[in-house]
Amino acid sequence: MKQEKIPYGVSNFKQLMQNNSLYIDKTRFIETLENQVDYAIFLRPRRFGKSLFVSTLWYYYDENYQDIWRDLFADLYIGQHPTALKSAYKILFLEFSGIVTESHDSTYQGFSNKIEDALRGFLERYHYSKGDIQRLSERDTPETQMNTFFEITKEDKIYLLIDEYDHFANSILGSDFNLFKDIVGKGGFVRSFYETIKTATQKGIVERLFITGVTPITLDSLTSGFNIGDNISNDNAFNEMAGFTLSETQVVLETLQQDCPELKHEANQNKLIQDITHFYNGYKFSIGAENSIYNASLLMYFVKKFDRKKCQYPIKMLDSNIASDYGKIMQLFTIGDKESNYAVLNELIYEGEVLATLKDNFNFGLSTEDGFDRDEFISLLLAMGFVTIKEQLLNKIKFVIPNYVIKHLYFNYFQIETEQRNQLKFNTQKIENALFELAINNEVSPFENELKKVIHLLSNRDLQNFHEKHLQTLLLTILNISDFYFIKSETEVNKKYPDIMLLQRSPFEVNYQYLFELKFCKKKDKDWEQKKQQGIEQIKGYLKLEDIKALSQQKEALLKGMLKSYLIISNGDDLEMVLVE
Repeated sequence: MKQEKIPYGVSNFKQLMQNNSLYIDKTRFIETLENQVDYAIFLRPRRFGKSLFVSTLWYYYDENYQDIWRDLFADLYIGQHPTALKSAYKILFLEFSGIVTESHDSTYQGFSNKIEDALRGFLERYHYSKGDIQRLSERDTPETQMNTFFEITKEDKIYLLIDEYDHFANSILGSDFNLFKDIVGKGGFVRSFYETIKTATQKGIVERLFITGVTPITLDSLTSGFNIGDNISNDNAFNEMAGFTLSETQVVLETLQQDCPELKHEANQNKLIQDITHFYNGYKFSIGAENSIYNASLLMYFVKKFDRKKCQYPIKMLDSNIASDYGKIMQLFTIGDKESNYAVLNELIYEGEVLATLKDNFNFGLSTEDGFDRDEFISLLLAMGFVTIKEQLLNKIKFVIPNYVIKHLYFNYFQIETEQRNQLKFNTQKIENALFELAINNEVSPFENELKKVIHLLSNRDLQNFHEKHLQTLLLTILNISDFYFIKSETEVNKKYPDIMLLQRSPFEVNYQYLFELKFCKKKDKDWEQKKQQGIEQIKGYLKLEDIKALSQQKEALLKGMLKSYLIISNGDDLEMVLVE
């Protein structure tokens, strides 16, 4: 097998195909799109491969690339099953990332510049006259520029591609709702822009349209003046159009085997797939979808950063740039009723699931008196990749946290919210040092002391609402401050569930792994000893299980990764850690 380049961060289809880069063939969806929908809106979370698919459409349909079409597509599904419309269009490409959204003026100017550059580029690329380009430059608003452009191109067949359609709107909505209403509501320049596109479709100038983005936050405002778009985001036929299936993921991971022969062994392959699944898998965007999918960019990051000499995982399983992207989009958690949104987050963290009705567009009160409700917030979490579909129950859908990366982000956000709401500050440096002492020396007291401090501070503010789930969430929040353990919460082991397990995570080698069982007692009285004994017996039961015994004996000869078990019991004010052997 030839050594293929790992195209992390590359979204240009032609560049991938000409540079011997790994490409997972998604071109069968070109055929599906062409057969099923003319004006498509397709939403997926950040870093799912949407921009690459848009680029693939561009090179497939652009008449300018018909001379190299076979070189690009011959080995792919669509090259062997070409459609009637290949190389049949002039491509107008627009994307709306990078717009400065500090004010109405900066947003308008950035939006206008994006459109002017795209329209001018189109006219130059397809060799229109200087007079046509001059006519365009004389128009000073996005709406008049678009109208003039469509007058110039009225005899042409155009495929319009719009990437990151909501990028600037997401930023605005998270910080300035009034500005958001001003630009996307009735009379706003965004709505006026899409109204010109609708007119062009009615005149037969724009024959096909493909729009991508993350959230449906502006779809209601768009469909008020642009009701031709078909939102295919939750259709079964397109569940796998972005992201990787298990079989596609296995193809990507096979690229590691040339440098790491041990990964050719079935047991090691299974362990790798299991770990990748924990970190990056779990997404279903359609109720009837058969397969869940992996985040494409996160998987490519893993393979790109994999230490091939030592055959070890990356130190960080999430690219800091991607973490920043998710951090920014988490600002949307503040829209609508923040307290209601926070209650949803608590439910997800405490229970691991929520029930809601899936909404495919939100009005935010722009076209009706209705506001932004719970169902819309949870549907927004699905679009952002913070929850995924598990199953349908009558007219409701059960949503769950998709994977470990997203769960880690939740706890980071929960830490920030906990600090702000309770006017306290986690001492992250001391907590990291305490976790280091746990991992290397089995020194429990620093960790126990930091946990006691946080619990005591919180109990002074909200002791009545403190319970065992609260204790578990608080402990998980603290544990997530460091990343050298893989943290499993209520993991099923032989049909029994230890509350929390800290397991070694490549590339780190810890001396000690941990099993924690939690107990909550309202008062430190005779019930305390009873709860303590109950917890100790539970742990002793876990230690008899084959999976736990195997873990406790792991690397014992090297004194690496030995399992230690502790009962953590608290009354919401005080706390005790008890070693169980």
